[in-house]
Amino acid sequence: MARLTPLGVRSFALQPCLPGNRLRFDASGHEWWAPGAFAAASLTAAALNLVGNPCGTILTWVFSSIAFLANIAILQSQLGAVNSVRAAFRRKGDPELLRVDVPAFLAAAEGAFPVWTRTLQNVRHAVVFVGSALALTAALV
Repeated sequence: MARLTPLGVRSFALQPCLPGNRLRFDASGHEWWAPGAFAAASLTAAALNLVGNPCGTILTWVFSSIAFLANIAILQSQLGAVNSVRAAFRRKGDPELLRVDVPAFLAAAEGAFPVWTRTLQNVRHAVVFVGSALALTAALV
């Protein structure tokens, strides 16, 4: 929150505990259960494919397609973060939030993470896209 001071925003304006704003900037727990569920589904499909069970092919088509499409949605939300946060701030109607320089705000938030975080995100996107494409291609054979 200290990074907000140069942006002209009092840090308490963004505190999630204030009933007036109730903004959340966390991932709400889905950072574990979503990838964990996809990994479990992919491993199940792979195991069924290895033992020759035809259900493995169906699960591969279903879960690899979902993973591919979900990754597109995640990438789109990351690329559209500035517009999404601006819209959220407008919905709140708080004049202080409306004055926030959203690109600078998001850059300050991103700067709070380790430098390797962006690389990890890009690697994750590449692994999901390539892995899903390979799994779907293999399911054709």
